[in-house]
Amino acid sequence: MSLLTNVMDHSLDDGYAEAAARKKAQDGGGLPRTLRAKLGLAAGLVLAALVVTVGAAQARVAAPAVAKEREELVDRIEEETSAADRLQESIEELRGDVSARQREALEKNGDSDRSDLVGILSGAIEVHGPGVKLVVDDAKDAGTGGDGQPRGTSGFSDTGRVRDRDMQRVVNGLWESGAEAISINGQRLTALSAIRAAGDAILVDNRPLVPPYTVLAVGDGERLSSRFQDSVDGFYLHALQENYGIRTAISVADDLELPAAPSVIVRTAQPITEKGTS
Repeated sequence: MSLLTNVMDHSLDDGYAEAAARKKAQDGGGLPRTLRAKLGLAAGLVLAALVVTVGAAQARVAAPAVAKEREELVDRIEEETSAADRLQESIEELRGDVSARQREALEKNGDSDRSDLVGILSGAIEVHGPGVKLVVDDAKDAGTGGDGQPRGTSGFSDTGRVRDRDMQRVVNGLWESGAEAISINGQRLTALSAIRAAGDAILVDNRPLVPPYTVLAVGDGERLSSRFQDSVDGFYLHALQENYGIRTAISVADDLELPAAPSVIVRTAQPITEKGTS
């Protein structure tokens, strides 16, 4: 009976009882877990608020300095732009002076008819006369697909834009068809002119052009128009119109005015000697 009584009185082992007593003592001496969690969360929020407040204060302090730097940068850009404009004006004046001196030299070194012919062929003087007006423009949906999304630039058919090689063929076709002088968007072409591309822009002698591209060609208007349209380059332009939506329009004009080229660089020159002179 004593064993049974002991088991009933001490149902929990002594070791377990001691462990339970220690745990109860530890929990009783501290804060409840829920309260400690709340205090930790509150401390974290206070720290975050402190960081945000300090950052806002620093941004407010730095704002005037940033605004001042921005104003100084804008002023420098405007000053440099004005300086570039002044230099460009000076360049144009110098080019005009060089062209005038070249024309004067041509008139002194030969007869008037020869000087005029050389000036026309070299692009050194302004010209006017009958010819053709050819307008070439990008497709209406250039740069976008049927769903309105931007197209890629991997190839011509993906963009619907006129390319530099297209304008090269147009100009060469007009020269071959009998044009005596040509300009694109007011830019006179010479034997040294180059038509290149920079991204999607077309450059003529390093000057960017904006579509539509208006090509003026002085010559026998009716004959020049028919010969160009019947040429390989004319068929090429027609294929661009039919297949890619490139817009073109050609018309005969009674009188066209083409400006002189900005500058004509003489790379190699030989003096003109009269026949019979030694």
